[in-house]
Amino acid sequence: MDLRKEWYLQELKEDEESLSHRPLEEEYSFYQAVSSGDMDYVQENCRQNVFTNPDGMGILSANHLTNIKYHFVITVAMITRQCVAAGMELEQAYRLSDFYILKMDSCMTVEAISQLHHSMVLDFTRKMLLLKKASVISKPVIICMDYIYSHLNTRLTVKVLADYTGLSSSYLSRLFKKELGIAISDYILEKKIEKAENLLKYSDFSLIEIANYLAFSSQSHFIQTFKKAVGITPNKYRNQYYHSTW
Repeated sequence: MDLRKEWYLQELKEDEESLSHRPLEEEYSFYQAVSSGDMDYVQENCRQNVFTNPDGMGILSANHLTNIKYHFVITVAMITRQCVAAGMELEQAYRLSDFYILKMDSCMTVEAISQLHHSMVLDFTRKMLLLKKASVISKPVIICMDYIYSHLNTRLTVKVLADYTGLSSSYLSRLFKKELGIAISDYILEKKIEKAENLLKYSDFSLIEIANYLAFSSQSHFIQTFKKAVGITPNKYRNQYYHSTW
């Protein structure tokens, strides 16, 4: 059978089965969100598992796992080029792309690819967010961000950061909120929760050890705070993501 005839038959079949792809604007909106550093949009997209939703997903392979892998490669390629166009350094973008495609190649389940997809898009989004903020963030705020990152295992307060930067607590709080759009205390909590997620995924530390390491007042306070931020308890999070296959 020649290709033209095969194509017509395939198109007829898809018409009869009412198969259609996702709207182009939906895909572009997602790529735009990643390249602009829109964490809220991208996180919500991940929570809804849009990537693995079969509705509107093109069929690139009869094998479901292979089909998802092909879509992963396409998504990475599109995001890479969108981020480069938005200012990401070309070599960094291509290295990130290669890294995640190689990781995906070893995934043996759709769930593993889905989790890797979420990590990949959030990684690109965070890097774009930092890139866009870098041009408007003042030195005191950058110093605070670095200090917070290096001292997540201590009790961090606005006063500690104010003393470290030599600014008043009120001025530093206003400056931080103005430039990053988030209060210092919320930023500190966000970074501690991110660290907790990694420890739950990739370490064997108990909940009390993680709570103590991140300077929470108690294990119950850690559990309550984590659940409020992530939506599930630390135990459930570990059960779902412990030692991710990729």
